[in-house]
Amino acid sequence: MSFIETVDLCQRFGKRDILKNINLKIDRGEVFALIGPTGSGKTTLLRLIDLLDVPASGMIYFDGNDVSEPEKKRFETRRRMAFVLQKPTVFNASVYDNVACGLKWRGAGRSDILNKVSDILEMIGLSGYTKRNARTLSGGEVQRVAIARAIAIEPEVLLLDEPTANLDPVSTTRIEELIRDIMHRYDTTILMATHDMSQGQRLADRVGLLLDGEILQTGDWREVFHYPLNREVADFVGIENTIDGVIASSQDRVVTIDTGNNVLEAISDYPIGDKVCACLRPEDITLALSQTSTSARNSFDGEISRVVSTGPLARVEIDCGFPLVALVTKRSAEEMALEKGKQVYASFKATGVHVIRREGA
Repeated sequence: MSFIETVDLCQRFGKRDILKNINLKIDRGEVFALIGPTGSGKTTLLRLIDLLDVPASGMIYFDGNDVSEPEKKRFETRRRMAFVLQKPTVFNASVYDNVACGLKWRGAGRSDILNKVSDILEMIGLSGYTKRNARTLSGGEVQRVAIARAIAIEPEVLLLDEPTANLDPVSTTRIEELIRDIMHRYDTTILMATHDMSQGQRLADRVGLLLDGEILQTGDWREVFHYPLNREVADFVGIENTIDGVIASSQDRVVTIDTGNNVLEAISDYPIGDKVCACLRPEDITLALSQTSTSARNSFDGEISRVVSTGPLARVEIDCGFPLVALVTKRSAEEMALEKGKQVYASFKATGVHVIRREGA
């Protein structure tokens, strides 16, 4: 059995279902990221796993044991975990006392506390803040103190709820570096909730997408971000090109998809006649000003309807009989003088198209 496992876990507030049949398996030492928009149920799930709340139904297993009840077992299990809230609270005391409090409550000796707190403060980059009142710190510093307080007790499981929400980019980078440091130094299982998809990619071994209280897909970041199981997942992970069509032909898994105004090729096992959705990431599309010889099976001419620069990249919207969005470097966009009304050729490989069956079709 996995280190942490939930079975058909549900939570309800009043008549509203917050979580529906959550089935998760998390291995010891794994970093697992729950990704999803605000209000999707991420915090509720963390609170259940931390045994702060009791589920409406379902089971929670920790290290092979059912920890749903009795209360003594729940208390013993909670002592093996630490939870850092999205808006952590610090005591009106020194940074040292904030980090040391968990150790004091557990009866650690004074010299042990001193050595451990000193090491951890150096690790989080706040060794010179020992006597400073924690309530005078910046948001990023408070978050680091809260994480330090959590890891001081050497928990087997660390739960992080939106650890960098509302922080500036510099503070976010420091928190992520601290999480990586914890991953490398300790054999800690980390379960973090975040709405930042790129953060999940950077930190987690696996991610689980939580939408409207349901886990829609789990896997490593490449599985979830490149091979979504349905259109809801595709929309959330930023696959802007989702093209409806019907499988018109199939040979050796190479299918043609009739979109109504055009036909494109992809790799799929779906049979002829199935109503599908072709998913294509914008960065997998190549643009050219003239039709050139290419190994890509798909090449369409179209008219640019919009160009938007976003930092080093340019987002190019094209009408090819169906809408396409491509991402190119800003330099490429300038060299090709891409602008509204210009004709371009958009090419992409059949292997770059992920095909999913349309729900209800």
